[in-house]
Amino acid sequence: MTAVIFEVLYAVVGTVAFSLLFSVPRRYYVSCGLIGGAGWLVYSLLEVKLPPEGAALFATMVVIALSRIAAVKGKCPATIFMIPGIFPLIPGAGVYWTSYYIVTEQLTLALQTGYEAVKTAVAIVLGIFFVFEVPQRVFKLFGKD
Repeated sequence: MTAVIFEVLYAVVGTVAFSLLFSVPRRYYVSCGLIGGAGWLVYSLLEVKLPPEGAALFATMVVIALSRIAAVKGKCPATIFMIPGIFPLIPGAGVYWTSYYIVTEQLTLALQTGYEAVKTAVAIVLGIFFVFEVPQRVFKLFGKD
């Protein structure tokens, strides 16, 4: 459990760093970090019960829902929170290893890791799609003070 706590903290820091890199206004750094950390927490808890793409799907749905809520509260676009918040879920290692296996001519491993990375990327896209289909008025209920 201690490892999960550190992973979530790393996700928070990585998300804030990514926010800085993409010129997100300073006042949103904390929200971005918490959203990225929440997404990674959901992913970490679900990956023991679901395949990686299933965990990524549900974690993405949490990130996008929280992003839309934060956007209503902050009166700003949801992409300010969504893009950095998804950062920890991106299958970068899968893409790296796919490229590595292609260069080293281990094509069976390249196909296997590439397929896994694509499945995770598709799950992320579906998670975004599913939550963006929820009407904006639902998220406005969370924005009332």
